[in-house]
Amino acid sequence: MLVSLGCDKNLVDSEMMLGTLDGAGYMLTSDPEEADVIVVNTCCFIMDAKEESINTLIEYGRYKKEGRLKALIAAGCLAERYTEEIHSELPEVDAIVGISSFDRIAEVIENVLTGRGSDAKDAKSRLIYGKKRMLSTGGHYAYLKIAEGCDKRCTYCVIPSVRGPYRSVPMEELLKEAEELVQGGVRELILVAQETTRYGEDLYGEKKLSELIEKLCAIEDLAWVRLLYCYPEEIDDKLIEVMEKEEKFCHYLDMPIQHSEDEILKRMGRRTNRKEIEEKIESLRKRIPDIALRTTLIAGFPGETSEEHEALKEFVEKMRFSRLGVFPYSAEEDTPAAAMDGQIDEEEKRRRADVIMDLQQGLAFEAAKNMKGRIIRCMVEGRIPEDNALVCRSYMDAPDVDGYVFVENGPDLMSGSMLDIRIIGSDEYDLIGEIYNESC
Repeated sequence: MLVSLGCDKNLVDSEMMLGTLDGAGYMLTSDPEEADVIVVNTCCFIMDAKEESINTLIEYGRYKKEGRLKALIAAGCLAERYTEEIHSELPEVDAIVGISSFDRIAEVIENVLTGRGSDAKDAKSRLIYGKKRMLSTGGHYAYLKIAEGCDKRCTYCVIPSVRGPYRSVPMEELLKEAEELVQGGVRELILVAQETTRYGEDLYGEKKLSELIEKLCAIEDLAWVRLLYCYPEEIDDKLIEVMEKEEKFCHYLDMPIQHSEDEILKRMGRRTNRKEIEEKIESLRKRIPDIALRTTLIAGFPGETSEEHEALKEFVEKMRFSRLGVFPYSAEEDTPAAAMDGQIDEEEKRRRADVIMDLQQGLAFEAAKNMKGRIIRCMVEGRIPEDNALVCRSYMDAPDVDGYVFVENGPDLMSGSMLDIRIIGSDEYDLIGEIYNESC
């Protein structure tokens, strides 16, 4: 049994571990009572993620007494960062698999089961790619991790110290993996990394993201390419031109900006300012009028004044992002921000986050209502038999984080089928439509 926590980058690692274990002859189960081995791929990005990871390890550790469990393995970011603490405080964990060693998962399990248990932790500069994957996304879409690590070192973030420096996967390897995924039925590839927009700089001396996207769009049976985690200062004209030109490249950008106010951005170690962010958004919307922009914000960063919080609210209302998420600031140990003056009370941080989210909710509901009458390209996700409704996802919606488009009395179609849908109504974040044209 494998439990994947945290982000979609972690999920790709989990799918490679599943592929490795399948190749080694292990059978997958979803029942912890029946599992001989449980692997938890952990996350430590913020405090809530750390608590979830620790609680999950404790929860599954009890199956050593209540089930048939013989080995509990901790993998991923929390395991990488807190190896000694896990061994000391969680004796039910038999071994650690670091973030640059997950391809050794079968070896680690075999060692534990034969009484030769030992951790696997390679240098953080090691890059793993080209491994067999067992998809956990239903098969019609898949994440393509194009790089590992990060060099930006934002003051609130532990990722560079946990996952190491930025390192791109060679383009030929990505294209090979993409071809194999599409041959296996994948219709949508979602490009992910800690920062996708710098892809190729370390390998080729210049950004190669635009070229990669062009080559991916040339894959015959692929319907969509979607891009996540784009730093605003790294979005260049080449990328925008490719989005304008390539029909398969979704008019959707995930652009985490974290805040709007210059002083906070400076304290965060971000490399942009409000004026530049607004100019980038204006340029994107002018050149690609139907673009869906998603962002994430941090509320209650150390030193954030009431005035800066109000300015962030004004910014959100002015920019009217298609999709937006807000996180209360989480003080992570060994980060510069955790030692800054002006730490804000937990309750106040959550209040500020809720205020921004409530504002965005109203804007999102209004935007959904205004979609009525539009015809948009969608991908079939499945159906709800009891409601006789087809569940779809538009080009404006990334899996798991955005909304859906529902079609009542829709035909029985395979997941991954493409439709043009006329929007006839909305239900909060979600849209309701009718089929305008069946594609493929």
